[in-house]
Amino acid sequence: MKVSIIGGGGLVGSCAGFALQAGGIVREIALVDVNQDLCEGQALDLLHGSSLISDQVITAGGTEQVKDSDVIVITAGLRRKPDESRLDLINRNVELFRTILADIKNHSMRKDAIVFVVSNPVDVLTYLAVKDLSLPPQQVIGLGTVLDTTRFRGLLAQRLNVPPTQVAALLLGEHGDSMVPIWSAAQVAGLPMDKWPGVNASVLAEVEKKTRGSGAEVIRKKGGAGFAVGVSIADVIHSIALDQRRVLPVSSLQDGAYGIRDVCLSVPTVIGRAGVMQHVEIDLWPKEKMGLQNSAKVLRDTIDKVLG
Repeated sequence: MKVSIIGGGGLVGSCAGFALQAGGIVREIALVDVNQDLCEGQALDLLHGSSLISDQVITAGGTEQVKDSDVIVITAGLRRKPDESRLDLINRNVELFRTILADIKNHSMRKDAIVFVVSNPVDVLTYLAVKDLSLPPQQVIGLGTVLDTTRFRGLLAQRLNVPPTQVAALLLGEHGDSMVPIWSAAQVAGLPMDKWPGVNASVLAEVEKKTRGSGAEVIRKKGGAGFAVGVSIADVIHSIALDQRRVLPVSSLQDGAYGIRDVCLSVPTVIGRAGVMQHVEIDLWPKEKMGLQNSAKVLRDTIDKVLG
């Protein structure tokens, strides 16, 4: 499998490239960036470590790389400022994103290619990609709340002093201020989280608040997310490459789950080689379902205002 990363010279794109290299599953990683020297430097750095990790083809180039790519990842975009919401980015990033989509369309993509949007605001830009690209909607996905969810699990594990891999918890909806924690399904080692020793409403509220502020905290302290978003991107791509059909909280065009239609946001989604294979509508607490529907309304209002 060949994966092209548009924005591969930047922090997010290069961390995704390294995570894919460390995973050793995809066959070829192509980095694409307007800063050619930076892009070539990142590819060279990956190549230098290749003999210790896996046998892959590592290249750097222009958007012509997408023509034979199985997965096209778009990470390019302007960074969010510490005091700026993800949705505030929309006016600044839509024009850039449309240029990228036009470049992609100028090259003949594979009919089964998956376009994977990471640039923020990811849900709005994923919707734009669905509308602008001549691909079936199931072949266009966004990172959605995958990163938020792994942050959520990591912070819960730290607070409860349990292994991170044994925490099962989800954030759904918008990748942004209106995202919804799904406490009704949260577990530790397969056991209900609300029954776990030391768990109470105060602890859960504390972790939720910290999770919501995590993105801004990382931006403030180191300039932007890199490692966690890189492994999050690789996690989704590996599910595609291996046709694992895992349930992941990616963003995709909604067609009725929880009464939501014609917006892209995150619900439990089966991801395989064909992209979105199924939306899984689990039972939620009434306030969680209302939160999801509110998230959809926030995104719909933004789409109507900015994209018409």
